[in-house]
Amino acid sequence: MNHRRVAIIVSSDSGYRGEREDLSGPEIRRIAEKNGYEIISQTILPDERKNLEKEMIRIADENLADLILTTGGTGFSPRDCMPEATLNVSERRVPGIPEAMRAYSMQFTKRAMLSRSEAGIRKQTLIVNLPGSPKAVRECLEYIISELGHGLDILTGEATNCAVK
Repeated sequence: MNHRRVAIIVSSDSGYRGEREDLSGPEIRRIAEKNGYEIISQTILPDERKNLEKEMIRIADENLADLILTTGGTGFSPRDCMPEATLNVSERRVPGIPEAMRAYSMQFTKRAMLSRSEAGIRKQTLIVNLPGSPKAVRECLEYIISELGHGLDILTGEATNCAVK
Protein backbone atom coordinates (compact mmCIF):
# COMPACT_ATOMS: atom_id res chain seq x y z
CA MET A 1 0.00 0.00 0.00
CA ASN A 2 1.20 3.50 -0.76
CA HIS A 3 1.80 6.02 1.99
CA ARG A 4 -1.48 7.93 2.39
CA ARG A 5 -2.23 11.06 4.41
CA VAL A 6 -5.59 11.47 6.13
CA ALA A 7 -7.22 14.48 7.76
CA ILE A 8 -10.09 13.83 10.18
CA ILE A 9 -12.80 16.46 10.66
CA VAL A 10 -15.43 16.00 13.37
CA SER A 11 -18.56 18.13 13.01
CA SER A 12 -20.09 18.55 16.47
CA ASP A 13 -21.31 21.60 18.34
CA SER A 14 -21.18 19.86 21.73
CA GLY A 15 -17.82 18.25 20.99
CA TYR A 16 -16.38 21.60 19.93
CA ARG A 17 -17.61 23.20 23.17
CA GLY A 18 -16.09 20.34 25.19
CA GLU A 19 -19.50 19.21 26.44
CA ARG A 20 -19.27 15.77 24.86
CA GLU A 21 -16.31 13.45 24.37
CA ASP A 22 -15.63 12.72 20.72
CA LEU A 23 -15.50 8.96 20.21
CA SER A 24 -15.94 8.87 16.42
CA GLY A 25 -12.76 10.79 15.51
CA PRO A 26 -10.56 8.38 17.52
CA GLU A 27 -12.36 5.44 15.88
CA ILE A 28 -11.53 6.84 12.42
CA ARG A 29 -7.90 7.31 13.55
CA ARG A 30 -7.68 3.73 14.84
CA ILE A 31 -9.03 2.17 11.63
CA ALA A 32 -7.03 4.43 9.31
CA GLU A 33 -3.76 3.80 11.14
CA LYS A 34 -4.45 0.05 11.23
CA ASN A 35 -4.73 0.25 7.43
CA GLY A 36 -1.43 2.11 6.97
CA TYR A 37 -2.71 5.68 6.72
CA GLU A 38 -0.86 8.58 8.35
CA ILE A 39 -3.11 10.97 10.29
CA ILE A 40 -2.01 14.53 9.52
CA SER A 41 -4.72 16.26 11.56
CA GLN A 42 -7.77 15.58 13.71
CA THR A 43 -10.04 18.58 14.22
CA ILE A 44 -13.37 19.15 15.95
CA LEU A 45 -15.41 21.99 14.47
CA PRO A 46 -18.91 23.27 15.22
CA ASP A 47 -21.74 22.53 12.79
CA GLU A 48 -21.07 25.69 10.77
CA ARG A 49 -21.04 25.18 7.01
CA LYS A 50 -18.57 27.98 6.20
CA ASN A 51 -16.04 26.78 8.82
CA LEU A 52 -16.28 23.19 7.60
CA GLU A 53 -15.90 24.31 3.98
CA LYS A 54 -12.90 26.49 4.84
CA GLU A 55 -11.09 23.61 6.56
CA MET A 56 -11.75 21.14 3.71
CA ILE A 57 -10.62 23.73 1.14
CA ARG A 58 -7.44 24.45 3.11
CA ILE A 59 -6.52 20.78 3.38
CA ALA A 60 -7.24 19.99 -0.28
CA ASP A 61 -5.85 23.16 -1.85
CA GLU A 62 -2.62 23.00 0.16
CA ASN A 63 -2.31 19.27 -0.69
CA LEU A 64 -2.01 18.38 2.99
CA ALA A 65 -3.98 15.11 2.73
CA ASP A 66 -5.03 12.61 0.07
CA LEU A 67 -8.17 11.77 2.03
CA ILE A 68 -10.45 13.77 4.31
CA LEU A 69 -12.68 11.63 6.50
CA THR A 70 -15.47 13.49 8.26
CA THR A 71 -17.82 12.33 10.98
CA GLY A 72 -21.01 13.93 12.20
CA GLY A 73 -23.37 16.44 10.70
CA THR A 74 -25.01 14.01 8.27
CA GLY A 75 -28.40 13.60 9.92
CA PHE A 76 -31.67 15.51 9.93
CA SER A 77 -30.89 18.01 12.68
CA PRO A 78 -31.33 21.62 11.49
CA ARG A 79 -27.62 22.23 12.25
CA ASP A 80 -26.37 19.15 10.33
CA CYS A 81 -24.61 20.56 7.27
CA MET A 82 -21.60 18.35 6.49
CA PRO A 83 -23.04 16.94 3.21
CA GLU A 84 -23.82 20.45 1.95
CA ALA A 85 -20.35 21.69 2.93
CA THR A 86 -18.77 18.71 1.18
CA LEU A 87 -20.76 19.23 -2.02
CA ASN A 88 -19.98 22.97 -1.99
CA VAL A 89 -16.22 22.36 -1.98
CA SER A 90 -16.18 19.29 -4.25
CA GLU A 91 -15.33 19.59 -7.92
CA ARG A 92 -16.68 16.09 -8.64
CA ARG A 93 -19.11 13.88 -6.72
CA VAL A 94 -18.37 10.25 -5.87
CA PRO A 95 -21.86 8.88 -5.15
CA GLY A 96 -20.86 5.21 -5.05
CA ILE A 97 -19.07 5.51 -1.70
CA PRO A 98 -22.01 6.78 0.38
CA GLU A 99 -24.38 4.53 -1.57
CA ALA A 100 -22.23 1.51 -0.63
CA MET A 101 -22.06 2.59 3.02
CA ARG A 102 -25.82 3.02 3.25
CA ALA A 103 -26.50 -0.32 1.53
CA TYR A 104 -24.07 -2.12 3.84
CA SER A 105 -25.41 -0.38 6.96
CA MET A 106 -29.00 -1.33 6.07
CA GLN A 107 -28.06 -4.89 7.14
CA PHE A 108 -27.69 -3.59 10.71
CA THR A 109 -30.29 -0.83 10.96
CA LYS A 110 -33.02 0.53 8.74
CA ARG A 111 -32.06 3.98 10.01
CA ALA A 112 -29.10 3.87 7.63
CA MET A 113 -31.52 5.12 4.97
CA LEU A 114 -31.63 8.41 6.89
CA SER A 115 -27.93 9.11 6.36
CA ARG A 116 -27.23 12.08 4.10
CA SER A 117 -23.51 11.29 3.70
CA GLU A 118 -21.77 12.45 0.54
CA ALA A 119 -18.34 11.97 -1.02
CA GLY A 120 -16.47 14.14 -3.48
CA ILE A 121 -13.14 15.12 -4.95
CA ARG A 122 -11.41 18.48 -4.67
CA LYS A 123 -8.12 18.73 -6.54
CA GLN A 124 -6.31 15.48 -5.58
CA THR A 125 -8.14 14.97 -2.30
CA LEU A 126 -11.05 12.60 -1.71
CA ILE A 127 -13.59 13.70 0.90
CA VAL A 128 -15.86 11.09 2.52
CA ASN A 129 -18.62 11.81 5.05
CA LEU A 130 -18.96 9.08 7.68
CA PRO A 131 -21.84 8.81 10.16
CA GLY A 132 -21.60 10.36 13.62
CA SER A 133 -21.67 7.33 15.92
CA PRO A 134 -18.52 5.29 16.65
CA LYS A 135 -20.36 2.03 15.82
CA ALA A 136 -21.53 3.35 12.44
CA VAL A 137 -18.08 4.81 11.73
CA ARG A 138 -16.51 1.41 12.41
CA GLU A 139 -19.01 -0.47 10.21
CA CYS A 140 -18.80 1.97 7.30
CA LEU A 141 -15.08 2.73 7.31
CA GLU A 142 -14.02 -0.89 7.70
CA TYR A 143 -16.32 -1.73 4.78
CA ILE A 144 -14.95 0.89 2.35
CA ILE A 145 -11.32 1.42 3.38
CA SER A 146 -9.86 -1.43 1.33
CA GLU A 147 -11.18 0.14 -1.88
CA LEU A 148 -10.26 3.74 -1.05
CA GLY A 149 -6.57 3.02 -1.65
CA HIS A 150 -7.16 2.12 -5.28
CA GLY A 151 -9.31 5.20 -5.83
CA LEU A 152 -6.58 7.36 -4.30
CA ASP A 153 -3.98 5.71 -6.56
CA ILE A 154 -6.04 6.71 -9.60
CA LEU A 155 -6.73 10.20 -8.22
CA THR A 156 -3.07 10.96 -7.50
CA GLY A 157 -1.79 9.40 -10.73
CA GLU A 158 -0.04 6.46 -9.08
CA ALA A 159 -2.24 4.08 -11.07
CA THR A 160 -3.65 4.75 -14.50
CA ASN A 161 -6.80 2.66 -14.83
CA CYS A 162 -9.33 0.59 -12.96
CA ALA A 163 -9.11 -2.55 -15.09
CA VAL A 164 -9.05 -5.75 -13.05
CA LYS A 165 -6.61 -8.32 -14.38
